[in-house]
Amino acid sequence: MNFNFLSPVSEEVLSHNATLSAQALGKKIRIHSKTEGIPELDGVQLAIIGVLEHRNDVNYTGQSFGLETIRTSLYSLFPGNWNTTMADLGDILPGDSVEDTYYALKTTISLLIEKKIIPIILGGSQDLTYANYRAYDTMAPMVNIVNVDSNFDLGDVSIEMKNNSFLGKIILEQPYNLFNYSAIGYQTYFNSQEEIDLMEKLYFEAYRLGEVSNKLNLVEPVMRDAHIVSIDLKSVRASELGDNQKYSPNGFDGKEICAIARYAGISNKVSSFGIYEFKPTKALDTTPMLISQMIWYFIEGVNCRVNDDDFAKEDQHQKFNVLIDDDELIFYKSIKSGRWWIEIPFLPNVNNKLKKHALLPCTHEDYMEASHGKIPERWYKAYKKNSF
Repeated sequence: MNFNFLSPVSEEVLSHNATLSAQALGKKIRIHSKTEGIPELDGVQLAIIGVLEHRNDVNYTGQSFGLETIRTSLYSLFPGNWNTTMADLGDILPGDSVEDTYYALKTTISLLIEKKIIPIILGGSQDLTYANYRAYDTMAPMVNIVNVDSNFDLGDVSIEMKNNSFLGKIILEQPYNLFNYSAIGYQTYFNSQEEIDLMEKLYFEAYRLGEVSNKLNLVEPVMRDAHIVSIDLKSVRASELGDNQKYSPNGFDGKEICAIARYAGISNKVSSFGIYEFKPTKALDTTPMLISQMIWYFIEGVNCRVNDDDFAKEDQHQKFNVLIDDDELIFYKSIKSGRWWIEIPFLPNVNNKLKKHALLPCTHEDYMEASHGKIPERWYKAYKKNSF
């Protein structure tokens, strides 16, 4: 396979790895090194890719950065009782233009997904999510993106795309592959009323920080329906991060962001996962260790995946019918995992977008509310989105 865009993991990281315990995660990972080249990928299920690109950060001032501190932190952790094989493919260096970097990332992700390897992308500015999305152009008819962020990142599409406006470009640029976009942990005062109204108009999902913090399991069905998960470190509160990374006094704490990463890993559908907006510093910094633990929990989630969504086998699910006014809602519960889905009906004479989205992940609470006459909001938005 052609991975010419990737530069090897630095000698500094490899030297540190050599000093670690034989049980450390760094000793279990196949690493792209200068001497050994790209590792053998047969049997690999997860691959780390660094992307040293942040020229489209609205605050970019010309500085370069590296990911060595994240790698040394991650390698020093101990793996769980896992059965997945991992690789670290090194870094994509900034191209002559930002578009060159996008092309390199898009191509690399496409190659990995075709090989059924989940890329774990470390950035870099969050506009790299756009290149991640474009990697699906030839592979998935419709794509769902979950963005864990304090901002929606819709931005002004009439000007050049930046890390705070990549979603607008995803929505408006052909080919139109985006089916659903979900924002987790947004903070109202960081988003204009026009953006909030547009999210509603497009029937996208938006969950406020307080809503998610009060009920973290809201994230699970949203992640279960995602192909791409993009986490902006600005969603994490300042007290959890190093001095160079601080953004807002409000945000997720370390435990919450790791739980969210684990929910992303558990999802059978998530096929790429990215953590963005890392800003390294030479001072003692907790940020690389937090990112490492987020990656650890994502891997833990992947190892806990359960094949519970084969609806062709009728004996593996219980079916529940709920009548609300003139609507019949049909729920399914997995006997194996206890997880729930709700059916989205096909609409006659409509250019239906839901060929592969007829069953929407939901919660037991959604079923209970429907039983008391309340239509679940996720069902309503998916139904309306499929109507126009």
